[in-house]
Amino acid sequence: MSPDGENKLVSALVRGTSILQCFTPTVQELSGRELTEITGLPKPTLFRLLDTLCELGLLRYSERVSKYVPGLGLLNLAAPVLARMTIRQLARPLMEDLAQQIDGQLQLTVGSGWNLSCVEVVQGSHSKVFRPEVGVHVSLSRTASGRAYLSMLPAAQRAQYLAELEAQEPPRSAWLQERLADAQQDLERHGFCRSHGDLHREIASIAVPMQKPRDDESWIFAASVPVFSPHSKALESDVGPRLIALVRSVEAALGTAG
Repeated sequence: MSPDGENKLVSALVRGTSILQCFTPTVQELSGRELTEITGLPKPTLFRLLDTLCELGLLRYSERVSKYVPGLGLLNLAAPVLARMTIRQLARPLMEDLAQQIDGQLQLTVGSGWNLSCVEVVQGSHSKVFRPEVGVHVSLSRTASGRAYLSMLPAAQRAQYLAELEAQEPPRSAWLQERLADAQQDLERHGFCRSHGDLHREIASIAVPMQKPRDDESWIFAASVPVFSPHSKALESDVGPRLIALVRSVEAALGTAG
């Protein structure tokens, strides 16, 4: 971020947000001491902010575990975000049908900047694929959805991401560039890209991006099945074409096809 951008930020809001960002689907309870260590905030400042966040319902103190936990106010804040995503309502019936057909999972993710988040998940009735929560961050480098998203970014933006990654983790950057080359070949040849089991070895996944961003956000559909499933052997010949047809149907409904 540029110095000018930093000067426009409200420090109290930034600090309050940094506290909320300490909580994740796997880190749901944190003590004051743990929050102090994570955020690096002085105790007086931290506890003033905690009191404010609790008063607003964004956090609450659980007497049962003697720790702070996310409040229902956060759920209320997320509702308008999900409600404005009409793509979810249009896509869900189609995703449910395909999930049933492949006994797997369909995921819809949306990306902006370096953030890719899951906004819809449906499972086939016999699916054995782990179900993530709506709202979780999706890996840009280790998932089919992440690499499909990176492949759809403008070249300059993608190069910036890789340059920042190289400065922090050179080996990972080199590996990702190879994976992105594979993903771009897959997209050109098949219309989808594969996960290669980089995040979960027991899961085979493919991802299809929508052809055009919507409101400056890019949308990615993914299908996942266990590697031992018969459908994992037919990703290219069957599941892939079905997923592409689903995405094109959604685009046609939105008037963004072609």
